[in-house]
Amino acid sequence: MAEPVDLTPENAPDFLEGCIPLHGKVTASRLPGGVSNTVILIEDADQRIILKQSLPRLNVQDEWLAERSRIRREWGVMRKLGAVLPTGRLPELLFRDDSNYLYAMRAAPVGFQNWKTQLLAGECNQATAQQVGATLGLMIRETWRNPQFCEEFSECKAFVQLRTDPYYRTIGKRHPQITSAIEEWIAIFSERRDAIVHGDWSPKNLLLTPLGLICIDFECAHFGDPSYDAAFLLNHLILKAFHRNEMAMNYLQLAHTAFTWTSGLVPAEALGEFERSTMRHLAFLLLARIDGKSPVEYLPEEARRSKVRQFAMQQIAVTPETLREMLAKTELAL
Repeated sequence: MAEPVDLTPENAPDFLEGCIPLHGKVTASRLPGGVSNTVILIEDADQRIILKQSLPRLNVQDEWLAERSRIRREWGVMRKLGAVLPTGRLPELLFRDDSNYLYAMRAAPVGFQNWKTQLLAGECNQATAQQVGATLGLMIRETWRNPQFCEEFSECKAFVQLRTDPYYRTIGKRHPQITSAIEEWIAIFSERRDAIVHGDWSPKNLLLTPLGLICIDFECAHFGDPSYDAAFLLNHLILKAFHRNEMAMNYLQLAHTAFTWTSGLVPAEALGEFERSTMRHLAFLLLARIDGKSPVEYLPEEARRSKVRQFAMQQIAVTPETLREMLAKTELAL
């Protein structure tokens, strides 16, 4: 079998030959911010196309390896979710090239902005939080205990390689006093098979366009414990409260709004455990984005990092059972 060809702006148009015709002047550019994938935007006279290729080694300081075949699962999850989510929530998929570990999809329309950019600029839109929370809730509700999704997507090697090990187990190595608590929690949530988990439900992967919200980057997706996604989003919003104290209450209100809309779509009989699990994930993720393999870039000051670290350790030791309690503790810690 031939070695895969590394995707570059120079050769990107060649991958489209025989699949998608190009017209007029063609440009190809590498999109910034790619840690685990090479992402190229191709534009011609009337279309915008994204080519995405998984990397075997992530672009971070610590060594971080992952199987490239995760790109096939990402395609599969998006294809199947597209049938149960509102039209337009996911990009239009075009073709997949398994031998080169890549696929093509329609790019977001000109003028889009990811939610992270807005949040860091201090734009705290409650309607956006509602839409983000409701979309996650729909994903959970529409796949809850669904045997077809479970059978096809229960294997979660990419999630272990890209989340469990670099986030949870890395902070266990760097803080040995919590290793046993981490391993106990991993053993619990790894056995759950409740709904599709996105695995990176981060504001950077939530694109705001004139046509509505578009959700991208499903490379960690699998059928497992969806409270992880709820916690992942809450973590980003709380960390931004530590980043910009003058906007802290706005970010915490967004967290409350998003979780309210998500939990409103979780099956009623599972809601209590879902919220408790979300808080437990959140306690570890707060520390993971400070001392894991992928720390957030907007908290470089050691004083702020130390404050988050101390707060996270307190929540790991005694984890609140509700978001209301977690947010109240966050206010005191800021």
